[in-house]
Amino acid sequence: MFQVMLDIMPKLAANLSMLFAERAFLERFAAAARAGFRAVEYQYPYDHEPEDVAAAAHAAGVEVVLHNMPRGDSARGEHGTACLPGREQRFRDDLEHAVRYAKAAGCRQLNCIAGVLPAGADRARYHATYVANLRYAAARLRAEGMRVLIEPLSQRTLAGCFLNSSAQAASVIDEVGADNLLIQYDLFHMQVMEGNLSATIERLLPKIGHMQLADVPGRHEPGTGELNFGFLLAHVDRLGYAGWIGCEYNPQGDTVEGLRWAKPYL
Repeated sequence: MFQVMLDIMPKLAANLSMLFAERAFLERFAAAARAGFRAVEYQYPYDHEPEDVAAAAHAAGVEVVLHNMPRGDSARGEHGTACLPGREQRFRDDLEHAVRYAKAAGCRQLNCIAGVLPAGADRARYHATYVANLRYAAARLRAEGMRVLIEPLSQRTLAGCFLNSSAQAASVIDEVGADNLLIQYDLFHMQVMEGNLSATIERLLPKIGHMQLADVPGRHEPGTGELNFGFLLAHVDRLGYAGWIGCEYNPQGDTVEGLRWAKPYL
């Protein structure tokens, strides 16, 4: 187990789509609070009514800091629609659906999954669609006092994912030109795709709105793989990052037992 510094206090949020899976989803809010979390995030809350999700968060006394937009049409194999030409109306409809859930829970950040680039597709066309959709989403969410996040994913996790590097995400943000469009920087995905995490985080920090963690290669809790989380969390803290860090990993066993690494931070 890595060493931690007790004076380093990053703000950890429990990802309820992955942690506390021993319980029903709406019960995980209270479980996270009992474990010491003050905030939660989740991926897709859409199997439950927005009022029920909000009530579970309120009853547990935890802040909801992030969730994803709907992934699109599962029958079409969609994993995000933001880059898909011809799916602009579906993107806008899904955005409104996500806004309804976010407003109910008091969540001020939505993760906008780019989607998958088909083999042989005209990348420039998909890029233009992506930029146009992000401009629309940024303007729409600005009216709600909310932020749009874009998350580069690893090809190992989602083959063909359109957005797969931190440099690409930063370039898109510059092109869109919206101050409420930021990077969701996931340490797991970026270690798989790029490495060099500490220098990249330092360089891109003004563009990073949210972070997530999981160890590599298994996507389990810190201390189970190759990443030095004691160093990385201290580094992020020294840089002055003030956002939340979502614990988006698959526990190897019982969630609470696996949280021993996080006790100094909770």
